[in-house]
Amino acid sequence: MHKLSLQNMATGPSGPLQGRVRVPGDKSISHRSLIFGALCVGETRITGLLEGEDVLATAEAMRRLGAEVNRTGEGAWTVWGVGVGGLSEPVQALDFGNSGTGCRLVMGMVASHAITSTFIGDASLSKRPMGRVIGPLSEFGAHFQSRDGGRLPLTVTGPARAMPVVYRLPVASAQVKSAILLAGLNAPGETIVIEPEATRDHTERMLRACGATVHIEKDEEGANVIRLVGEPELKPCPIIVPGDPSSAAFPVVAALIIPGSEIVVEGIMLNPHRAGLYATLMEMGGDIEVMNQREEGGEPVADLRVRASALKGIEVPAERAPSMIDEYPVLAVAAAFAEGDTIMRGLAELRVKESDRLSATAAGLHANGVKVRELEDGLIVEGRAGAVSGGGHVATHLDHRIAMAFLVLGMAAGRGVTVDDSSMIATSFPEFVPLMQSLGARFV
Repeated sequence: MHKLSLQNMATGPSGPLQGRVRVPGDKSISHRSLIFGALCVGETRITGLLEGEDVLATAEAMRRLGAEVNRTGEGAWTVWGVGVGGLSEPVQALDFGNSGTGCRLVMGMVASHAITSTFIGDASLSKRPMGRVIGPLSEFGAHFQSRDGGRLPLTVTGPARAMPVVYRLPVASAQVKSAILLAGLNAPGETIVIEPEATRDHTERMLRACGATVHIEKDEEGANVIRLVGEPELKPCPIIVPGDPSSAAFPVVAALIIPGSEIVVEGIMLNPHRAGLYATLMEMGGDIEVMNQREEGGEPVADLRVRASALKGIEVPAERAPSMIDEYPVLAVAAAFAEGDTIMRGLAELRVKESDRLSATAAGLHANGVKVRELEDGLIVEGRAGAVSGGGHVATHLDHRIAMAFLVLGMAAGRGVTVDDSSMIATSFPEFVPLMQSLGARFV
């Protein structure tokens, strides 16, 4: 696996990007494929798994919970599962490094099992609040001990017999929804999650593929009501992990803002709950052609042809935020090169990601000569119509998406951009540097 050194990294103005690339497997589906493999009875075969540090941490956690997890080739893995209710109590702590997704999902997985598990992470993950999953998971009968504010290290002890819950999400969160559904697998009866605003549905799709009974309907207020019948025997099925739309965002935005560029990014998962960035870029005038649409692993997939474009600032609908929540830093970079203001709201969630992504993005843009107004729940970026000066030094705050977004800015700006730490890019996109270099991007 390509591993970046812990040091500054910089990009300089690049010539036109050209070529065809395939980005790593989707991180959300990679985490879930390992988790569901462990909860199935028998062997699950996975292809296209993202082999970044976040996903590898989940693989190791599954081993410590009793599953047999083996790598059989590049992106190819097998998981021999222990079945719902069959998890072993881990002797060692479950270390999730920088991975909030893996940590929260596995917390849900173990919360309804009569075992005790301790969760730890790196400095960044240890600052992130877990209260929004601790609350609903406690309703199953689980007991939590954590640092102040529900922060790691955290120990959860599951009940002797879990009880199903009915929980209405106060804010849109696929991680919280998924944690509750995973806990509901080992509870009798029906666990119900009500989400007023639809979020990514990878967990529901995978539950059904493995044989669980999941019903989804709308209530009188238009909210999704998700009903899961507990204590199923999950059956393994082959999982093909499609390309990660969040990783694809970086070469796509780079091609849009570097004059003369034309690239094809192959095999991107375009689940409607994940494709908000691409709809937004097209609304801004981005020349993005959707080709070869198909289905892989139960998810819609396509190739994207992307050509450099004169982008226009727009107001991004706030209700679109859940479908592109991880892509706002790189969207802000695209907005910097657009003509006119781009307004982004409904982003309070970004305050509690790997970093405070709103503040980090605003600071990075300011450092590179772009005017930006930071709102309580969003950003207003004043586009420079392609004339971004660059030359800034950006603090990443241990956030891989901040690092990659501003490295992309440096490829299109008048002067190069330096980020203070690139090591964490390996958590989600270990191939970022060689992939971008293969298209013609310049790292200095």
